[in-house]
Amino acid sequence: MAGQPGFFDLSDRYEALSAAGDPLERLAGVVDFEVFRGPLVAALRRSVRVKGGRPPFDPVLMFKILVLQALYSLSDEATEFQIKDRLSFQRFLGLGLDGTVPDATTVWLFREKLVQAETIDKLFARFDAALTDRGYLAMGGQIIDATVVPAPKQRNSEEKKAAIKDGRIPESWKARSAKLRQKDRDACWSVKYTKAKVKEGADPKAFKPVDLAIPMFGYKNHIGIDRAHGLIRTWDASAANAHDGARLPELGSRDNTGAGVWADTAYRSKKNEAFLARGMFKSNIHQRKPNRRAMPERTARANAKRSAIRSAVEHVFAGQKHRMGLIVCTIGIARARIKIGLANLAYNFQRLAWLEGGTAPE
Repeated sequence: MAGQPGFFDLSDRYEALSAAGDPLERLAGVVDFEVFRGPLVAALRRSVRVKGGRPPFDPVLMFKILVLQALYSLSDEATEFQIKDRLSFQRFLGLGLDGTVPDATTVWLFREKLVQAETIDKLFARFDAALTDRGYLAMGGQIIDATVVPAPKQRNSEEKKAAIKDGRIPESWKARSAKLRQKDRDACWSVKYTKAKVKEGADPKAFKPVDLAIPMFGYKNHIGIDRAHGLIRTWDASAANAHDGARLPELGSRDNTGAGVWADTAYRSKKNEAFLARGMFKSNIHQRKPNRRAMPERTARANAKRSAIRSAVEHVFAGQKHRMGLIVCTIGIARARIKIGLANLAYNFQRLAWLEGGTAPE
């Protein structure tokens, strides 16, 4: 039978967590979450509260809960449970064992208010300004890329697919509002092309490359990182079938002290090259392979040098997909955008912790 808890038991637990390298403690010590209070309060637009009733939760506390969701890929229900269950979460949020934990519905309502107020861009801009104030200027040029963020696949008939593609609501859904609310008409299918890997022990020169087409459903996360620090400086979200190259003018930032812009062949077009020239950028976009001809050796070497630099952006996507388990389980582009935006913010928090302390993001 367990004895009565001692006076120092909780502090001993916290000390043990700190000794084990609690990543959330490190994050809370590096990121000043108070810088987000202004945009959060403006988004909530609370009216004067009448007497009686429970006071509202602190907006910064609620925002930190959304950060936990982004870091650990938690649903609203799982978030409520994990906060009650984990001391590291409670310490990160500033809650004691007797503190009131927001329930799943409260978390959902808070996020919905941020969606309606389109606050995610203001939050991202506020943190980017905070990074600049701390000396982390966008430097060394910028690397631009995009990746598909998966969403639950829709099981629709060909007739319904055609209606959605034309921007119409299928007739059978109009009379069933509950079903319509559960159908994501903004997420789209896309195809990712890649090369088959050389079998182990096979001669790479004798292996004929095979193109693989992988169908993917969901949204896209378009980002631009600065080469010097690896922080996400610009971003956008779209359906998965959006063309990567069309986002380059939106992602290219003149705030970067370097002129270089690195990107893969999807971004090479006359329009984008003209945009870069007008903006005094230096294009380091990959050259395409000539049609029905071998890649010239000189071009291949130049592309290889660009790839060595451009590969840094893949670390961002790997961190979001594997460590953070990024997936969009919401309905509609507006909710998907805040989900992806929070993931980009959370990545920057982890990256800042690494830059400040030299410890790998967890």
